[in-house]
Amino acid sequence: MNKLTSAFRRFGHNVKQGVLAVVHGSVAVKLSCLFMGIGQIMRKQIVKGILYFLLEVLFVLFMVFFGGKYLAYFFSGNLGTNVGDEIWNDALGVFEYTRGDNSFLILLYGVVSFIVLIVFAVVWGLNIHGNIANDRAVAAGKRVTTFRQDCSALINRKFYLLLLIPPFAGLLVFTVMPLVFMILIAFTNYDFEHMPPGQLFGWVGFETFGKLFGLSSGSGFLLVFLRVLAWTFVWAVFATFTNYFLGMIIALMINKKGIKLKSLWRTLFVIAIAVPQFVTLLLMQKILDGDGILNVILGTNIRWLADTRWASLIPRIAIIVVNMWIGIPYTILMCSGILMNIPAEMYEAGKLDGANPVQLFRKIVLPYMLHATGPYLITQFVGNINNFNVIWLLTGGGPVDNILYGGGSKAQATDLLVTWLYRLTTDVSPQYNVASVIGIIIFVICAVLSLVTYNRSSSAKNEEDYQ
Repeated sequence: MNKLTSAFRRFGHNVKQGVLAVVHGSVAVKLSCLFMGIGQIMRKQIVKGILYFLLEVLFVLFMVFFGGKYLAYFFSGNLGTNVGDEIWNDALGVFEYTRGDNSFLILLYGVVSFIVLIVFAVVWGLNIHGNIANDRAVAAGKRVTTFRQDCSALINRKFYLLLLIPPFAGLLVFTVMPLVFMILIAFTNYDFEHMPPGQLFGWVGFETFGKLFGLSSGSGFLLVFLRVLAWTFVWAVFATFTNYFLGMIIALMINKKGIKLKSLWRTLFVIAIAVPQFVTLLLMQKILDGDGILNVILGTNIRWLADTRWASLIPRIAIIVVNMWIGIPYTILMCSGILMNIPAEMYEAGKLDGANPVQLFRKIVLPYMLHATGPYLITQFVGNINNFNVIWLLTGGGPVDNILYGGGSKAQATDLLVTWLYRLTTDVSPQYNVASVIGIIIFVICAVLSLVTYNRSSSAKNEEDYQ
């Protein structure tokens, strides 16, 4: 919180200093606030000034002929007014389709226009900053840099900025823009009853959040959401820590002095990793089927992946066990490499102090492993919250339990938040707005867990302990 407060204070201070610099600046600085590039041209930076001016002209044309009308929808209270319809043409004897507004495209283009506006604001700020720097150079009796000198400095001293432009653009287009679009969908009524272009959808504020969290909701979404959320966390805890600790224990056993054929054991686990995960999951799904080979061998008729008794306990345990089969080999290989790097002196010192094997593990091995694999453990936990493959390929989110989850919610007994979100968007009657709210919740949970846990881990707080 202190870091965030400090960052806001620095930002406010910089903005204040910039405003004062413009107020007390030269005519070139003031004119550049309205017409980008004019200040540079007045300082004989012709090429840079023309480039800034052209960017402003392109931005104005973009907003006048395209972006402005879509940004206006953000404040109009609707996302379109004209619905497409079929009108009978007596002359031709056919129905003609009249094209109406498309709420989906209106929202998408509005997000694009908003991102373009932010990018232009950044460029505008760079333009002002450049003119202020020119004023300071003139006041100090220095010459204003030429366009060639600026290019030379960019290539020789700030080449990293050029390298950062492509990934930053990719982040903006493929991460930020879809994320903003998804968040905005949560504040609309975009569902199967409002599907463009045949129908329009519009802003409804926090109505969808109320549907998901309100106890008065007729579909009982709140109780369903809490059950799915609880199972998501239970699954993430077991899927992460069973793989981690069992993999670590097996790695310790393989690395123990006196164990023969160590290379063979490691090779066998590598072979298990070499099989594609989806192949293993589909094979296990067939093995655990009601008519699968496991029931044939045991002579039983257990529905390993479809039993709804005891809150679907059997399918949930089966999923965790299958995930152990998939995940433990990865942990074994990772831990084997780390265990080889633990200094022998630490073991010897512990033995001299009279520590037994359990105490050596608890005081030496485990702290070292947690320090080295802290970020990996956090990544695995967050990844398991969003582990779509294991759940969907084994049970498809099932079995269906309409008593606990209700047919209206579309959630099933082993659904995680992410598989529930997927079903809400791909079912016969999709509810994109509810799915968007769930997506926001997943993002908040993963972001908070990642930031808080990592900042409190020894990997971040005590980086030099094992160096």
